[in-house]
Amino acid sequence: MRRRMLLIGLWAATTAVAVLVGVFAVSTVGATIRDRGPVGDEVMRDNSVAPASVPAPEGPAVGDEIAGEWGAFDVECRDTWAYGVGVRPDKEAGWRIVSWEKGPDDDVDAVFSDGRNSVDLEVFCNQGRPTLAELERNTLGGDD
Repeated sequence: MRRRMLLIGLWAATTAVAVLVGVFAVSTVGATIRDRGPVGDEVMRDNSVAPASVPAPEGPAVGDEIAGEWGAFDVECRDTWAYGVGVRPDKEAGWRIVSWEKGPDDDVDAVFSDGRNSVDLEVFCNQGRPTLAELERNTLGGDD
């Protein structure tokens, strides 16, 4: 009986440790996966530079415009933090803004639509410069 109680206690302790490790791993890695932050070869791999833990709005800003037939999305980078500065839809061609993110964040998004199509832009800061991470085009259901 004593041996059985010892085995049950060890099993319970091992299970609790495994659950805690899993929760920690998911919460640590999950935020990066959900935000779809910078991944791939274009990310700076210099390990001697420590990442910023909080946005530094007083740091040097590097801005750029991501533009296309939909209009333009102005993005500014301060170190690794992205800021959506402004959006300018091409109204003459029928485009409008659905949503856009001001940041600061590891990436900022803007969604443009002309009623039949939508364009979703995701921009992050690569070595302090705005870089288009993803451009997703969708065809919307029409009222034909």
